[in-house]
Amino acid sequence: MGAIVLGYDDSPGARNALATALDLANRFGDKLVVAFGVAPPVSSVGEEWSAHKAAVEEIGRRATATALEQAREAGVEAEVALVPERPSAALVTLAEENDARFIVVGSYGEGPIKGAILGSTPHKLLHMSERPVVVVPG
Repeated sequence: MGAIVLGYDDSPGARNALATALDLANRFGDKLVVAFGVAPPVSSVGEEWSAHKAAVEEIGRRATATALEQAREAGVEAEVALVPERPSAALVTLAEENDARFIVVGSYGEGPIKGAILGSTPHKLLHMSERPVVVVPG
């Protein structure tokens, strides 16, 4: 059994990506790893940073619970991974650890220039990943 890694944050683009990932997992008989990068935007130490990290982890748990439930309803073996890295790095790490067939992410309708300037997750993945990346329109 292989694996498909899905970047999921419960946004409209991520929900579309979930549907595609579930279809691919069913077709290939792969498990689905629902991923959420929980690294706070700024690295630091102290009480404020710890509170921020805990809040991001809670958001990740809530967001991925929906995807996990839908995967189980679709008959797809699934697990959640909250990774202490930024989203693109988290997805690449999980893809390597799980020998993933694909990384699936949703897009947010950004144009290519805006994505390149702001550093969208799909844009970063296309340059960082050695595995195929499936970008699903939002």
